[in-house]
Amino acid sequence: MASRTQSNGRSFCLELQFKQEEENKSPSIEKDDEDSVESSPNRDMTTYSQHCFGSIKDGFSISIIENMKEEYGLFVWPSSVILAEYVWQQKSRFSGANVVELGAGTSLPGLIAAKVGADVTLTDDLSKAEVLSNMRRVCNINDLKCKVVGVTWGIFEAPIFTLHPKIILGADVLYDTSGFDDLFSTVTFLLQKCPDSVFITTYHNRSGHHLIEFLMEKWRLKCTKLLDSFSFLPPHKASKLSGDIQLAEIVLEELSLR
Repeated sequence: MASRTQSNGRSFCLELQFKQEEENKSPSIEKDDEDSVESSPNRDMTTYSQHCFGSIKDGFSISIIENMKEEYGLFVWPSSVILAEYVWQQKSRFSGANVVELGAGTSLPGLIAAKVGADVTLTDDLSKAEVLSNMRRVCNINDLKCKVVGVTWGIFEAPIFTLHPKIILGADVLYDTSGFDDLFSTVTFLLQKCPDSVFITTYHNRSGHHLIEFLMEKWRLKCTKLLDSFSFLPPHKASKLSGDIQLAEIVLEELSLR
């Protein structure tokens, strides 16, 4: 996993990073989350970051709860910031769409989609109770009505059959090669449920790209758009991030041939 990069700035449009004691904050927390928050040994590692999109006139900010002790799922990774910015720039495309974010973690891209009018379901591994609980809390503090569902890639249990996304989001979900096949099987299953649906993902261009190509061929997927992520980022955001990060739009192969 790439190292986490914090993004500090001076204007409305910059990500503002700040750390506070949780007792000094007053986020709206669901009743069934309160006990886990109070008893968590990681409570003192909690941080709150604010991520801003657009201008003062037409923009908004999203608050994210992060935890520095959780292994991966409670950080805002650079790929997540980039995918969220892409959602914002494509907001007319997302408005009214049924959107599912896979491996959502802190859920920034999915929350932006909800903010611009999408019907959003946030998902992460069913075994990650702390991450799923945090997702609900983040929805609450941002006053967003997203569904939160436990979905483990490659395992087809009841929750995944309720999903019918037009757009599937995944930020930095291509980080562990051992999970690539399960991820693509899940993506393919969801794409098959909705005609003309698309999987939009941001990822670090690591050594696993040959495996990605092999698995896309295996699952009959095709990339229809590939962008250098920094090509569309505002300069003040691009200057705060690093890495070879790409954005890809992926569809079922038969759809791309129409």
